[in-house]
Amino acid sequence: MRHLILLLPIALAACATTGSGGTAIAVDAASRGQALPGASCVVQTGAGSWNITTPATVDVGTPSGELRVVCNKAGYRTSETVYRPSSPLGSSVGLGAGGGGGNLGVGVGLNFPISLGGGRYPSRVTVEMNPQ
Repeated sequence: MRHLILLLPIALAACATTGSGGTAIAVDAASRGQALPGASCVVQTGAGSWNITTPATVDVGTPSGELRVVCNKAGYRTSETVYRPSSPLGSSVGLGAGGGGGNLGVGVGLNFPISLGGGRYPSRVTVEMNPQ
């Protein structure tokens, strides 16, 4: 039984994953709340750059740095939207104390992200464009 308890952290670590799948992002342009198809956009991350025409979906791979979308269309000002990847895992520290039967125990717990620099991009990006 003692060996099973010692193996539990190893088994849990083996189940952890940082995710290696791609990230598909739907990109749209809009002006005053109305869809604006046909805008030429450049989608950039730390992993690369993609040229698209809205509406479009682009697979940017694993999140790497900021997601930057720059769109142009005749009659409209160039617009840019920037997102930083949001991380589902945060860093935190916890402290606890307990006792009973004449004993006192103190514990410290740490939580830290498994994936360094990871996170998620939004699944949909709408770039707001203003007329010239």
